[in-house]
Amino acid sequence: MSILDSVVIGAGQAGLSASYHLTRLGISHVVLDSDAAAGGAWRHRWDALTMRDVHGVAELPDDTPPPRDGQRANMAVPAYFAAYEKAHRLPVVRPVRVDRVEDDDGILVVHAGDRQWRARTLVNATGTWTHPFLPHYPGMETFVGEQLHTVDYPGPEHFLGKRVLVVGGGASAVQFLGALTPLTDTIWATRTEPVWRNDDFTPEAGAAAVALVEQRVARGLPPQSVVSVTGLMLRPQEREAERLGAYAARRPMFARIEPDGVCWVDGSFERVDVILWATGFRPAIAHLAPLHLRSAAGGIQLDRNGRGTTAVQDPRIQLVGYGPSASTIGANRAGRSAAKGVQRALSVAPVPRPVS
Repeated sequence: MSILDSVVIGAGQAGLSASYHLTRLGISHVVLDSDAAAGGAWRHRWDALTMRDVHGVAELPDDTPPPRDGQRANMAVPAYFAAYEKAHRLPVVRPVRVDRVEDDDGILVVHAGDRQWRARTLVNATGTWTHPFLPHYPGMETFVGEQLHTVDYPGPEHFLGKRVLVVGGGASAVQFLGALTPLTDTIWATRTEPVWRNDDFTPEAGAAAVALVEQRVARGLPPQSVVSVTGLMLRPQEREAERLGAYAARRPMFARIEPDGVCWVDGSFERVDVILWATGFRPAIAHLAPLHLRSAAGGIQLDRNGRGTTAVQDPRIQLVGYGPSASTIGANRAGRSAAKGVQRALSVAPVPRPVS
């Protein structure tokens, strides 16, 4: 079996960016994608989400993103990614669901069922979409209505005539309230008071937000999302929900869940038909566990004070779509940084013989 210079796991924006730069550097690699077609997490977004609704898709290297119009995002972005893979002849293999990555005497072995790839370095670009976070509250298993997470969101029409409790303090919760409140009865609950920003979200503001996440990964702490430190803003399509009081009536978290609603901390009861958990995601990195990359603080520490992509514990490993690059703000920069990191690792690593 031949030994590749690198394996990229994941073909979302960060993975494709990394592959583009690895190709430019002449580094032999494959990109393993768990989906059956191009598009990454965008393939699984709800039909009602249009390109006008999204926060923006940063262009891939040497390319132009799809326009911010009424196209469905779950069609426009996958088509954009597919065309990019073809135009740049990126070596994507799919569908491949990676189970684990192990070290075999200095060579990284990527296992996917009965298939495996061997490489000197690895770029992990698995993002967060496949690892939704659902907090546990007393009684949640007794609820007889619907409980949905962001990954399950079927679009606003599904909720007509239902009383919906939206849980979460991030951008997804704000978007759900914006879409649902003009159509049906909504309640908003968050763990902490939402932080709103009234100024323009400039490139400088985005860089400052990324820097806050970088500080955490530099210390080996589990990363927060970039969105969690940018603050919340209302877009024009959410102003009607604002007028109807959706955001002003925010409640602190409930104490427990009953079969037909929730009980607040003060003992009062609220009947609801649906609990929509907009509670975010965690990095999808369980397959890296055999490499023991986590620090004592619980996260994977990255180099260059959190601004790089190289795992401090093992410089052969690059992480993109993790921490500061887990959004379109930092994904392209991370792809280039990862390719440079792979190049550095290959320059110092001994070249083993191919396995016959």
